[in-house]
Amino acid sequence: MIPPDTTSKEQSDMSTVGGPSPDRPQAAPAAAKPGAVTAKAGHAVKLNDLNAYYGNVHAIKDVTIDFPANEVTALIGPSGSGKSTVVRCINRMHEEIPGARATGSVELDELDVYAPDVDVTAVRRLIGMVFQKPNPFPTMSIFDNVAAGLRLTGTKSKDLKDLVHRSLHAVGLWDEVKDRLSSPGIGLSGGQQQRLCIARTVAIEPEVILMDEPASALDPISTLKIEELIDELKERYTIVIVTHNMQQAARVANSTVFMLEGEVIEHDETNKIFTNPSDERTERYVTGKFG
Repeated sequence: MIPPDTTSKEQSDMSTVGGPSPDRPQAAPAAAKPGAVTAKAGHAVKLNDLNAYYGNVHAIKDVTIDFPANEVTALIGPSGSGKSTVVRCINRMHEEIPGARATGSVELDELDVYAPDVDVTAVRRLIGMVFQKPNPFPTMSIFDNVAAGLRLTGTKSKDLKDLVHRSLHAVGLWDEVKDRLSSPGIGLSGGQQQRLCIARTVAIEPEVILMDEPASALDPISTLKIEELIDELKERYTIVIVTHNMQQAARVANSTVFMLEGEVIEHDETNKIFTNPSDERTERYVTGKFG
């Protein structure tokens, strides 16, 4: 069980970086070529009768979804359908909004992350988050952006350099930044900044990665690199991605969830959702008749 929350405010502010729980020690990285993503047993996530509220507004209604280990699950639906709220409930960021609350359960394997004695900061280290807009720490260098979470979790300085370099390799950024690691991360292009943020997340080995429209602000070439990266990362992580881009969901996701007005309308294999959906509302949405 994740221990009770005893973390400081400073640790809490950086908890979205992603990483391992103190009671789930990670094995030392095996020797591998730079950038190699070593396959490992993934971790499933299950939502059971999840309800989420913003004050009196009932935003998510009795949502039950299984996110299989080592797969990419896409959440699609029109704006306001509840997709982003769902992913924010998974790592308990939803409750950071004044007046917001959630009921039901979110299970990481057998652990209910909403159990009363669970350390919220530890949950957010286990379940990493990549946001729609790249958010490198503006006062930090490229190197320090990736190292931030590692330092927070007590990684020894002798291991820091290797882990930062390996993470940059893993997201395909190393060759582009290896000669300017001390330069500000905010000076990178939008696509590079997003991969830097993903490197910051994977550096600390979370068990699940949530992505809220990670390529919506990027050009087509950068978007393609992010999609290729997602395909590689699912060998190691369970990934949930929110997207408005139907083609992107079709390219990257093993299964797709269609949401409408806070409810799950249909969840099936991605190919079936886009070629032979069971619900007329799904068919209308994926063919562009509304949304």
